[in-house]
Amino acid sequence: MKVTIPTALTLLRIASIPVLVVVFFLPYNWTHLAAAAIFTLGALTDWLDGWVARRFGMYSAFGAFLDPVADKLAVAVALVLIVQRHPTMFMAVLAAIIIGREITISALREWMAEIGQKARVRVAGIGKIKTIVQMVALVMLLYYQPIGPLPTLLVGEGLLAVAAALTLWSGFAYLRAAWPAMAASDDDPTHSP
Repeated sequence: MKVTIPTALTLLRIASIPVLVVVFFLPYNWTHLAAAAIFTLGALTDWLDGWVARRFGMYSAFGAFLDPVADKLAVAVALVLIVQRHPTMFMAVLAAIIIGREITISALREWMAEIGQKARVRVAGIGKIKTIVQMVALVMLLYYQPIGPLPTLLVGEGLLAVAAALTLWSGFAYLRAAWPAMAASDDDPTHSP
């Protein structure tokens, strides 16, 4: 298997996740800045690997599989860390919504691919907006210290709430798009569990 530049960037993003966890728990004043920087670099490599793949035609089946896995791992780990630092019901509910949706939609995409209906659940515009809002929220919550007059924690919480609402909206859109195939499979004994 040939490892392309986009795949190498994705592997680097996955390798940065345990580094993020270790840095997050280090007993120093600068760790919140370092954790936010590591997560930001990961988000930038996510954009960069996609750009390189499209620009230079460096697609691979392994890269196509690995990229969404890296994204979901990074987001889930960041949410767990943030809830650990801010253990409120509000933050836990937002994290549960986002992680729950990711698991649900991943399973839905896999099932739709198995029945030849993958095109029905492609990434929509609302999903891209959700991702941007979510990434900015996670960076702010990992940093969490005020930046001058900007209450970073409060703004991050607000953005995460918006991201959770967009998560529910986009998740509903995916389920609605998949519903005809799901309903049809009820009548087809070859698709029974």
